[in-house]
Amino acid sequence: MLKKHLKKGLKGALLGALLLTAATAGAQDVGFSQFYANPLYLNPAFAGSKVAPRISLSYRAQWPSLVSPYTTVSASYDQYIEALHGGVGAIVMTDRVGDHGALSTNMLGIIYAFHFQLTRDIRMSAALQASIVNNALNWSDYLRFPEQIDPELGFSYPRTVAPPDNLSRWSADFFTGVLVSSDKWYAGLSAAHLTQPNQAFYSEDRVPMKFTVHAGGLINVAEEARRQSSIGLGTPVISPNLVYQYQGGIHYFNYGVYLDWMPFLVGVWFRHGQKNADAFIFQVGVQQDYFKVGYSYDVTVSQLANQTAGAHELTFGLLLPVPERAKKVKAIRCPSF
Repeated sequence: MLKKHLKKGLKGALLGALLLTAATAGAQDVGFSQFYANPLYLNPAFAGSKVAPRISLSYRAQWPSLVSPYTTVSASYDQYIEALHGGVGAIVMTDRVGDHGALSTNMLGIIYAFHFQLTRDIRMSAALQASIVNNALNWSDYLRFPEQIDPELGFSYPRTVAPPDNLSRWSADFFTGVLVSSDKWYAGLSAAHLTQPNQAFYSEDRVPMKFTVHAGGLINVAEEARRQSSIGLGTPVISPNLVYQYQGGIHYFNYGVYLDWMPFLVGVWFRHGQKNADAFIFQVGVQQDYFKVGYSYDVTVSQLANQTAGAHELTFGLLLPVPERAKKVKAIRCPSF
């Protein structure tokens, strides 16, 4: 019992030390498993890619076996506006980490993506996102540090670490991205934290830039794309994908494949770090012309497998009617989840 208590205490203490320094080793951004269900977070150049007004919602609970799982909620809206020759969008996100959400990050971003034709069959969009970010530290009894641990009694000493002068920090942040696509393939590049804002509470520690490269294809199993079958199913489409991310010296490779058989979609991904395998990701979804619902579960295969219980992610998407003047614009085909 004592061993279990100390183990739990050490986890809390390590978390407290981590929050105190505000990720001095180089903070990593939130990672979603359903990349294309949260398109503006993957790449701001997706703004307006569906032409119709689009609402996207995501909820992620990571490492649920911890006292308080890391939770992230994201919501976005985007649409194509003919007068601007491109798409506009907005994304809000809140992230809670630590015991009872000791550290929270909230972000609001505004996006403009310029769309144009490279060739008759290839389209391109280039985007810029301006964001405001708030980092807040909950200096409550739930925030603990190694100095409070007694080897026999666990947390029995008072906390002596002084709170920072400001428990809430605001900063501006900027993102950019490009997207190239045809009817059969798509590829993009995005860069986050262009100005590397300082988000530390005690000293200067700048958020490292994050680079994302993603690409995929659409392979129709039958010749008549999206034709309804006698049982109401569309033509099966297989979509292989790759998402590569780099931030603060850390590499992540994500390899995945979807089977899109309207109205159902299933997918499996494998995530690999620069040295070790990280997780298998299994996804299922239901989609209609105007809405979609998806669920995914990360099966951790790294050394954290017995401590974290993976991650759950729920997503919802809604397409509103296309404005009359924008109906002649062609939407970008890509996976839904």
